[in-house]
Amino acid sequence: MNGIRHRILELNGGLNIHIAEKGEGSPVVLFIHGFPDIWYGWRHQIIGIAEKGYHAVAVDLRGFGDTDVPIGVENYTEMHIVGDLIALIDTLG
Repeated sequence: MNGIRHRILELNGGLNIHIAEKGEGSPVVLFIHGFPDIWYGWRHQIIGIAEKGYHAVAVDLRGFGDTDVPIGVENYTEMHIVGDLIALIDTLG
């Protein structure tokens, strides 16, 4: 789809996180979906932002899309979500 690439990254203690991305380098523009959505809701913005020279990345948060689904409500706190996003930003540079 218009050059959008998909990857699974192992982050934050072994969690496999799916990202959809277009563009390279820095700066990274990170798109985060709401409930109950996935990366796909950002598909048009990914293309537009990448065309402006940014590295556009949309993530499937834990429990959604092609990202792992940890068992137990205790694995879905704000700290877990923020930790996943920090690990993703660190990995992307």
